Amino acid sequence: MTHFIDTHNHLYLEQFDQDRDMAVERALRAGVKYMLLPNVDEETTGPMLQLHEKYPQNCLPMMGLHPTSVKPGFEKILETMKARFGVMKFCAVGETGIDLYWDKTHFDLQVQSFRTQIEWALEFNLPLVIHSRNSVTQIMDVLDQYRGTNLKGVMHCFPGDTQQARWFTDFGFLLGIGGVVTYKKSAMAEVVKNTPLDKIILETDAPYLPPVPHRGKRNEPAYIPLIANKIAEIKGVSREMVADETTKMAHSLFKID
Repeated sequence: MTHFIDTHNHLYLEQFDQDRDMAVERALRAGVKYMLLPNVDEETTGPMLQLHEKYPQNCLPMMGLHPTSVKPGFEKILETMKARFGVMKFCAVGETGIDLYWDKTHFDLQVQSFRTQIEWALEFNLPLVIHSRNSVTQIMDVLDQYRGTNLKGVMHCFPGDTQQARWFTDFGFLLGIGGVVTYKKSAMAEVVKNTPLDKIILETDAPYLPPVPHRGKRNEPAYIPLIANKIAEIKGVSREMVADETTKMAHSLFKID
């Protein structure tokens, strides 16, 4: 069977300090061959790169500044981060975007940071990993100004509706679908039902948002097959087809050899 790819997880965070190696092993045994690591801020860069160095064939890093970490003076952090692209390989720019759930105080700064990282994606020909909590329409407003470029990427943990999903996929983005799709009252089932399988990739966002039956506990990459099972059920296809198609799209988007 085709392997799986967890296109978004934070295995380097403290929630995995006691069993990180075992979590990687569990993922590999579950058929999750690649685990993609979005960065959060300057404090997470070190742990993320250490994990990549330990598992260079399986844990692949991104570089970016999360919107909830954008504060006055963020420009200097971005300068340091951008310099890293010249000395090592990253599979994407991210995670970046806009988050209006926790704090709207620095909205303008978040937009500036987002634009800067969009420019990185274009400059380095890398996919963009977008965080869009309570901010889908604002993300659309920013991206509209980049039509006609070769900008591509993924809407991480896509929170929008079917119409918005079509907007992003028409633009050239894929939808990152995770454990939320397994929740009883989740609107993601309808989005998945109406989105072509070749526009979807799988992610956990571990340690957050675990799928049923692990809801309320820590998430981990080994749970990717549970997400694939639910997508297969919704779309009326086999899990193997979901694995084949989502893995193929992730390989293509992130240029995974």
